[in-house]
Amino acid sequence: MPRLPLLAVLLLGVACRTDQPQADLVLFGPVWTGDPGAPTATAVAVRGDRIVAVGDSLTVAAQVGSETEVIHATGMIAPGFADGHLHLLDGGLQLASVDLRDAKTPDEFIRRIAAFASTQAPGAWILGGTWDHENWGGELPTRHWIDSVTPENPVFVQRLDGHMAVANSAALRLAGLDRAMAPIPGGTIIRDVDGELTGLLKDEAMNPVFAVIPPPSPAQADSAVMAAMRHANSRGLVAASAVSAGLEIGATRRLRAAGMQTMRLSFYPPLGNWRTVADSLTANGPGDEWIRVAGVKGFVDGSLGSTTALFFDTYLDEPASHGLMVTAADSLRRWIIAADSAGLQVVVHAIGDSANAILLDDYEAARTANGPRDRRFRIEHAQHLRPEEIARMARDSVIGSMQPYHAADDGRWAAKRVRPDVLKGTYAFRSILDAGGRLAFGSDWYVAPLDPLFGIWAAVTRETLDGANPEGWYPEQRITVDEALTAYTAGNAYATFGEAERGMIKEGMLADLVVINRDLRAIPPHQIRDAAIEATIVGGKVVYRGPEGSR
Repeated sequence: MPRLPLLAVLLLGVACRTDQPQADLVLFGPVWTGDPGAPTATAVAVRGDRIVAVGDSLTVAAQVGSETEVIHATGMIAPGFADGHLHLLDGGLQLASVDLRDAKTPDEFIRRIAAFASTQAPGAWILGGTWDHENWGGELPTRHWIDSVTPENPVFVQRLDGHMAVANSAALRLAGLDRAMAPIPGGTIIRDVDGELTGLLKDEAMNPVFAVIPPPSPAQADSAVMAAMRHANSRGLVAASAVSAGLEIGATRRLRAAGMQTMRLSFYPPLGNWRTVADSLTANGPGDEWIRVAGVKGFVDGSLGSTTALFFDTYLDEPASHGLMVTAADSLRRWIIAADSAGLQVVVHAIGDSANAILLDDYEAARTANGPRDRRFRIEHAQHLRPEEIARMARDSVIGSMQPYHAADDGRWAAKRVRPDVLKGTYAFRSILDAGGRLAFGSDWYVAPLDPLFGIWAAVTRETLDGANPEGWYPEQRITVDEALTAYTAGNAYATFGEAERGMIKEGMLADLVVINRDLRAIPPHQIRDAAIEATIVGGKVVYRGPEGSR
């Protein structure tokens, strides 16, 4: 960040001669507060973990003292970003695993696994990967691709959406899987023409392999969560909803006790564990502004990329399939009603248009059974919506917890899977807001990059990663920069019952801030993804400082 300009130095001199209480931190520069009543300012003062002043530079400078840290932002200051949907432990583990996300050919896929395997001890599992077969034209990998380069290591690497994975022969043997394995409800087993396993497993069919993978040790979990938080801080993130949470809850508590927690986390364990979470809520309460455990996360269907999202119509490229129901319909409704009755916030993954309709029916059943309360149901992804579901979300106050980067990614290839009339309701940000609904934006990391700036770019421009839609993919669903910023700040605070403390730059609120090297509201929208985080502040403490102009 640049040195203080002469004006700021003079202001410091004036401020030091006053009797006003000294701030610990003061930021000067263009401020987007997120507060509709006072949306802009030019300075912010922080004392302890709270914002104590927001306003013009001259007034706020009165709180600068000899011990005050001063940050001058040439781009913009905003409320710290929150991520509405990420996989914290898996993301942290992926940072240290093989990276297949941008592998462009089968040969490159194989080479990267071979190179990583050469660094691992015999018997060590190779996991993560996050490959995307659309990068090389759509051919799915099989165990035969990688068996020869992984003779001593079991491999189970997932497609980037987490709904399909390929196992090598060693992993299949350890899981006890062979051609005689029976179908698994909620999942798909891919076989070759002779009935042999290809190693590809979808959704619930992945569980037998997951069951034999050794869990990370407490030390490994702590290290992964710490790495995940540092990575998140470098992207301007101060808070997140960690979905499908398990071991990361204990890891975060240990890190907090050690004074090493650097972002606020709301955890959502699996819906099927609702009773355990409800007992914890009764015994311990929902938590505080650092760790909140008061909700559960479920699944209706799979993903578009794995052709397991549930649609009313069949897939164009798999005309025999509508997708699949990952959780049995009777179990899903029963768990949602029970969890809601226990006072838990219920958030559920739904991708296909049929899945979203089913989920809204289930939410309505829970409201009918349990009566009115402030429950804040969320649809995680809400990816393909018919107009009637968009209207129901607004009417029933169901939050769309969505990931804009997916639109930029899926827009490259979605048209080969689903019909144009369905695609009109894909990532329908504009339609949801116009109907009076609420949005909370996130990344789905490790599935997608953990970067709110990319998400804002995707929501505002609707461009696709391949550059094929410079005017936007279904551009009628574009939203403004202010609306996208709100979805990453106040929208997520509301989605986790934190709006009284977080999501705006306002006196009395927690001092969670981000400094960006460019003013996102002033630059051409296509340049938003090229901006960079200069500093991230959580509870008044700078947890990340970055080199200007780089990420």
